[in-house]
Amino acid sequence: MIYNNYDIKPEAKLSGADLKEAKLQGANLRGADLSGADLKEAKLQGADLRGANLKGANLWGDDQDGVVLWTGNQGADLRGADLRRADLSGANLRGANLHDANLQDARLERANLKDARLERANLKDAILEETDIKWANLEGSLLENISMDGADLWWANLRDTNLEGAKLKNTILENANLENANLENANLENANLRMANLRMANLRNTILEEATLWEANLMGANLMGANVTYVILWGANLKDANLKDANLTHSNLEKANLMGANLEDTNLKDAIVENTILKATRA
Repeated sequence: MIYNNYDIKPEAKLSGADLKEAKLQGANLRGADLSGADLKEAKLQGADLRGANLKGANLWGDDQDGVVLWTGNQGADLRGADLRRADLSGANLRGANLHDANLQDARLERANLKDARLERANLKDAILEETDIKWANLEGSLLENISMDGADLWWANLRDTNLEGAKLKNTILENANLENANLENANLENANLRMANLRMANLRNTILEEATLWEANLMGANLMGANVTYVILWGANLKDANLKDANLTHSNLEKANLMGANLEDTNLKDAIVENTILKATRA
């Protein structure tokens, strides 16, 4: 396949290529070098980009969706692709397979990543603000210092992810699976974690101010030194959780289960503890 005098094929040498608005639906670009290429508003629905090098590529779009990689029933194959510092702002990556992809420092603001597969992907320092990541699978991915303020991660799988220092203000994490995730020093101010699974999660020194954790599962979670002020923890499961030095002032713990929790030096000033289970709590 020839486009704009470029030979579109597996392992093609397309570094710095001008592929703006290119119609590359279903193209086989497996292992291709697209580093620094301009793919602004390109059509890549169903394209095979496994192992492709897209380092520093521009996949940004002026329109609402940006570059399109969604066919209507399946996304592009980007397994193991190098997308470091790539601009994917507004891109439609719904259902894309980004398993083991390197997206460090990439820009994905307002992108569509619904149902995307991002297992073991590297998203360190990436920007995913206001990004739609509903139902996506990010299990085991690296998300250190990621910026996801305002992102929608409803029902997303974030089990065993590293979110240390992540920016998650106003993020929707309702029903999300964060079991065993590392959220140390993350900012979850005003986040929606309603019915989220945070079992055995590390929330040490995490900011949860004004977050909603209604009926969330925090069994065995580490909240040592966390800012949990003005948080809704109605019906939450905090059994065996570590709340040492945590600040829970003005929080709502009504009907929460704190059996076996460590409340040593925990600040519960003005907290609501009506019908809260405190039996055998360590203090």
